[in-house]
Amino acid sequence: MTQIIFSDETPKGWIPPSIAAPFICIFLVAAGSLPFDYGFEYLGLVDAKGAPLGPLGFCLFLVSFIGFGLLVLGWVRWIEKRSLISVGFGGAHRLRKFLIGLAVGIAMMGAIVTAIALSGGYRVADLAPAFASPAALGWIVLLLACFALQSSVEEFVFRGWLFSTIMRRWNTSAAFILTAAAFTFLHFSPRQPLSMTVMTFVFSIFACAWARRSNSIWGVMGWHTGWNWFAGTGFDVPITGLDSHLPALVVKLVPVGPTYLNGAGEGPEGSIFTFALLTVASLSLLLLARSRERIGIDPPRSGHQP
Repeated sequence: MTQIIFSDETPKGWIPPSIAAPFICIFLVAAGSLPFDYGFEYLGLVDAKGAPLGPLGFCLFLVSFIGFGLLVLGWVRWIEKRSLISVGFGGAHRLRKFLIGLAVGIAMMGAIVTAIALSGGYRVADLAPAFASPAALGWIVLLLACFALQSSVEEFVFRGWLFSTIMRRWNTSAAFILTAAAFTFLHFSPRQPLSMTVMTFVFSIFACAWARRSNSIWGVMGWHTGWNWFAGTGFDVPITGLDSHLPALVVKLVPVGPTYLNGAGEGPEGSIFTFALLTVASLSLLLLARSRERIGIDPPRSGHQP
């Protein structure tokens, strides 16, 4: 049974079949990303594996996400002819939802890193070394803005547009699975361990569950921002295998012990603690949403706005 999320407006354009939507998403993301990828390589801002070099390279890498974000925005406005409210940008108290999400993302990443350290997966090497460098602090603040852009674009594309498009043409279960599959495919690397691929899928399920529960993407945009930023700048450990090349804002941690604890080169996202936390959080959000539906309590959907 089809369901509508975010807004019950009637699109004036073409909504693609659910099975086609993930492939359209993959094409638009690739088309918007490749020019930046080639440009960064030409300018020497990435290494041989495509990872950004230095804080400047990292910031530019995050800002480049706007490329495919604009393509998807154009698709929404001119092909599907839908409003931004219908892809999750509606609702009241938008800034508050974003900031609450930001705080939750930081807290969840902090809890994971703390659990890893207490389990012997990290060794403390230095305390707040970033405060010895005003330049580093400046880059860290700038990275917060860059992560906000990157995370917001990803949430708009996947949990906003793709998730709502599939749900309109099929059902909730298909929307969860196909959105997570497209997100995982676009984050896949042959060099990454299988556990990281599974974690990416669970990550997307959690983000979809948050968007569905809140009936907007403002909160999950903030959560994604806080999660990425605090992991990448707080502890001098990789975030999804990428290094910010900056001293730690909170404490410099060195991985020790088994990979399943600390994620090794993938960072804390590759830890069993991350998988466990996101799985529990996803199930909690899904059960809460289902219980509210059973008793007839649903978040209000925004009406059509141009």
